[in-house]
Amino acid sequence: MSKAQPPKSAISPTRAEDYAEWYQQVVRAADLAETSPVRGCMVIKPWGYAIWENIQRVLDGMFKATGHKNAYFPLFIPKSFLEKEAEHVEGFAKECAVVTHHRLVAGKNGGLVPDPEAELEEPLIVRPTSETIIGAAFAQWVQSYRDLPLLINQWANVVRWELRTRLFLRTAEFLWQEGHTVHATAEDAREETLRMLGVYSTFAEQYLAMPVIRGPKTASERFPGAVDTYSIEALMQDRKALQAGTSHFLGQNFSKASGIRFLDAAGQQQLAWTTSWGVSTRLVGGLIMTHSDDDGLVLPPRLAPAHAVLWPVFRGDDTRAPILEAIEKLAQAMRAERFGDRAVEVETDLRDISGGDKQWEWIKKGIPLRIEIGPRDLASGSAMVMRRDRGPKEKESIPFAELPKRIPELLESMQRGLFEKALAFRDEQTHAIDDRQSFDRFFTPKSADKPEIHGGLALSHWCGRAECETAIKDALKVTVRCIPLHGIDGAKAAERLKEPGACIVCREPSQERVVFAKSY
Repeated sequence: MSKAQPPKSAISPTRAEDYAEWYQQVVRAADLAETSPVRGCMVIKPWGYAIWENIQRVLDGMFKATGHKNAYFPLFIPKSFLEKEAEHVEGFAKECAVVTHHRLVAGKNGGLVPDPEAELEEPLIVRPTSETIIGAAFAQWVQSYRDLPLLINQWANVVRWELRTRLFLRTAEFLWQEGHTVHATAEDAREETLRMLGVYSTFAEQYLAMPVIRGPKTASERFPGAVDTYSIEALMQDRKALQAGTSHFLGQNFSKASGIRFLDAAGQQQLAWTTSWGVSTRLVGGLIMTHSDDDGLVLPPRLAPAHAVLWPVFRGDDTRAPILEAIEKLAQAMRAERFGDRAVEVETDLRDISGGDKQWEWIKKGIPLRIEIGPRDLASGSAMVMRRDRGPKEKESIPFAELPKRIPELLESMQRGLFEKALAFRDEQTHAIDDRQSFDRFFTPKSADKPEIHGGLALSHWCGRAECETAIKDALKVTVRCIPLHGIDGAKAAERLKEPGACIVCREPSQERVVFAKSY
């Protein structure tokens, strides 16, 4: 008697077989992006870019609601600017792309070469981050306490010369936003740092449906030049953590470097306090790894490029016209409804290919709702509706008259369900661990054939010494992701975060647990 064959999936390999390759195949199958002829860079295709546009749209509104305004600053940064802040230049020097000439000429053996007569007086750095170039502008803009707070954001691209790249998660060039603010007091700057961390947390959970943990990073994980760095950390399905956003209290370090000073109310000159904060197209990678399955991309409806797709099923030419008419009428009625801050967005797929091919293409693209209409649906006055968060063969028949009003309800149910599923997964993979043997076992692959099946979030004690942090990193490639600010909602053992204990490495006293994990 032959053994039953396991069900086939649309994506091969599956997550369990090879998670890293599964991720790449999901990106390709959903037509999100592709590698570029430029090593380490990517071409973001329309479906992938539409996700990023929705991320931009929502975050931009949240930034403006908290008083920030958009501006744009140069792509090129003089090398001397980067050198003004010692920790900053040390942190980014190995990742910088450098422009040294402003003209090309024909070479002796053909081709183009930099013109020796066109060498720049000072090399220019292609923007890895903008604290120094924006600081130079702020030094001119800020003169008095009346100019503060100064709250600026820019949407831009940056270049960090990564050697090991992966689409969306880590590329040499990527898209992001970077907020930069100036304040009269340290208290105001710290409040801003935490406010924007809260904005990121709210966005991640309410739009990406991605549960996150908020907290400060350790000294070794801080942004170069920052006094304190805070992050939101999420857990991916391979049990690795993803740093999904950061907010930095820069103190007066960059103000000193750039000369950002102001006259206070008493007429005394003071050095300003600054912050910076940012998220990037890495969020698209986080979305993929949080929700997608072995059939492809799964999109949270609030960020999906479209909410639903309708397609016809013909059984002869005599049914074609009435079915197409029904689809167009239904699509118009659905577009008149709203889901959150958007009109319901609907695709109609009228291509001359089989319904099965359409079905699987849209499953792999992750569209939340799939709706097919054929002769029997027309006769019954109902449409067959399929949800991406359910099995590919699960269908619900909904009358045409009721369907447009049901769409927001279905989308909200999906959005909530995706968050709850991701939260339950993180809860299952979060453990309080108190001894080194259990800690090592938790982060060690159980099988050489499936090295990804291990790990998660370990809530363990750490004494705060860099030596112990380095020992863990060197031995297991595990780092302190953050020191949780407000506990971990929904996670077991969260109530034990603030209890005293002993460091997982040296057994010296520790007053609280931190979050350890392998990470991207």
